[in-house]
Amino acid sequence: MAPRVGFEPTTLRLTAECSTVELPRSVSWRTTEISLEQKFCNRVKLASMKIQWSRRDFLVTLPAISAGVACSTAQASEVLGFVGTYTRGESKGIYVFRFNSSTGKMTAPELAVEASNPSFLAVHPNRKFLYAVGEGSEGTLNSYTIDATTGKLTLINSVSAHGTSTCHLAVDITGKNLLAVNYGNGTSVVAPIKDDGSLGEATSVIQHEGSSVDDRRQKGPHAHSVNLSKNNKWAVVADLGLDEFIVYSFDASEGKIAPHSAAKVKPGSGPRHFSFHPDYKLAYGVNEMGCSVIAFNWSEEDGQLKEIQTITTLPSDFSGTSYCAEILVHPTGKFVYASNRGHDSLAVYSVEGDGTLKSVEFASTQGKTPRNFKIDPSGKWLLAENQDSGTIVVFSIDQQTGKLTSTGDTARVDFPVCIKFV
Repeated sequence: MAPRVGFEPTTLRLTAECSTVELPRSVSWRTTEISLEQKFCNRVKLASMKIQWSRRDFLVTLPAISAGVACSTAQASEVLGFVGTYTRGESKGIYVFRFNSSTGKMTAPELAVEASNPSFLAVHPNRKFLYAVGEGSEGTLNSYTIDATTGKLTLINSVSAHGTSTCHLAVDITGKNLLAVNYGNGTSVVAPIKDDGSLGEATSVIQHEGSSVDDRRQKGPHAHSVNLSKNNKWAVVADLGLDEFIVYSFDASEGKIAPHSAAKVKPGSGPRHFSFHPDYKLAYGVNEMGCSVIAFNWSEEDGQLKEIQTITTLPSDFSGTSYCAEILVHPTGKFVYASNRGHDSLAVYSVEGDGTLKSVEFASTQGKTPRNFKIDPSGKWLLAENQDSGTIVVFSIDQQTGKLTSTGDTARVDFPVCIKFV
């Protein structure tokens, strides 16, 4: 949006996006404090300056102010996106691209750092550090510094994840702890984050115990994801092998977790991922094996999940094999999305007044095996990662219905698994 100047009976006004500068016409000479405030993607940039000027000074200075606001707005529209991958084919590690939230355009991904199977990523609250799992027979947790200009990553250090096939991780609100889960042996782990972004040895390791009904995939625990509550008191871990969404109490000051409660789901469902609603009164979990989404009431105070609905992720006329992967709630809280690997689609739902879901559509991801997808910070775009076709496809999101429309913008990355924006 180009800056514009408005002349009104009592005010001179400069507006650019969310920023407005006003000077009363009745004052010919004064000291004025100008605040330029921009809100973009839930971030606020505030610049303030005190100057003494006349109305003539103001008009002379106006072009420079306009240019500054426009430039700042353009910069705010562009974010870095990091792609975690499986290092097969031509993939060598973590990739980076730039994404313009105004236009929905992304640049061609480039290698940010070489790494072995950095499948899932997490970003520190200060946006200076990035963390990645090393998904293998001896799982690792890896810390990196982010070069905000180039997007390149520099390894700080690596520590043991105390498990195998480390598959998911999250940084707590304080930025002092990294929580992770291991699919292979079914453990949940907490590692401290130091001031320089490096990781310390684990302060908490919990071994899950039990099994469920599927002899092939549920002979033992398989922790698959970890998500933190808004108040930072609870960590929800989806365990595919146990058919449970486990709630841990979390002590950020000590870096400790302890079992608190669990929501058991239909046997054989295979819980995989989980997403809180932005009001933190609702939450949604996706079942990999059952191809379904569960809607929960969530008590932030008590750390309790209560199932209120289970809904399929597949159309009624589909008879093939498919497995769910990711689930996300739109930033507005109006829509929920879940991915189907096999049907190769995104199930789109609207959130009803009671928190239950209503099916809207099943949108093709225009590729094979959509293991993951990400909604950009503006909430206007969704990027679907097709693991087995090596593509990232951009979709626009209808803000009224939640429906997805491909923009035609597609990027190539071998075996993409996760996207995080900075």
